[in-house]
Amino acid sequence: MHSGSGSPTYVLMNGAGVTLEGWRPLYPGIERLGTVFAWNRQGLGRSARPRSRQTGALVVASLRELLAYAGLAPPYVLVGHSLGGLHANLFARLHPAEVAGVALIEATHPDDCGRLREHEGRLAGVLARLLAVPAAWLRPNLHAELACALDTARQVEAAGPFPPVPLVVVSGGQTPPRWLMSPEALELKQARQRALAALSPLGEQVIAQASGHFPQRTQPELVLDVLRRLADSVTSARGAAV
Repeated sequence: MHSGSGSPTYVLMNGAGVTLEGWRPLYPGIERLGTVFAWNRQGLGRSARPRSRQTGALVVASLRELLAYAGLAPPYVLVGHSLGGLHANLFARLHPAEVAGVALIEATHPDDCGRLREHEGRLAGVLARLLAVPAAWLRPNLHAELACALDTARQVEAAGPFPPVPLVVVSGGQTPPRWLMSPEALELKQARQRALAALSPLGEQVIAQASGHFPQRTQPELVLDVLRRLADSVTSARGAAV
């Protein structure tokens, strides 16, 4: 999906097993800030089934081809949710000159990936309730994407450093139920979210107090405000570089 006009271009990167419909509440607001580009990775929604494993490097390469086909030139503001945040992290490291800013929304930290497969069934149930769809619809795509997450994490670690661009990490402030996440796991997750914000000297963290894993659905205005402020930071950073 490509809508809006002007600069910057906001590239919306979905979480595991989730289609671009998950961003629907944000479209009108982002269109007032610039151009919106959202797409479904292969195997999601109506996209074709992938012929090879969708590791982050392949996802990033496919995304760059689609952006070029759409006539959308860099630099971009990457907006990644959950696994899409891991892909945004990799994109920024592989192609720093093409990235003006990054928003990571409840993003997957590379160190999270080793245990994602262990929680696949519970993740499918949670996503199904949030998106109001049967869990059986989500499981095949979720399984395929989580199977590649550890490889993507290794690609992030092997790539260059994260660029010194404006970065905002949005983290859900609600405490998940103990059956989903133990207090120790929650503390570790919170530390990793802080570590993501520290990737850039221009990084900051925003806590979405009324949200869990989907702030863009439960607090869309907060996320839009983050993107507005990120746009201002991008403009300021560009001005300082001139």
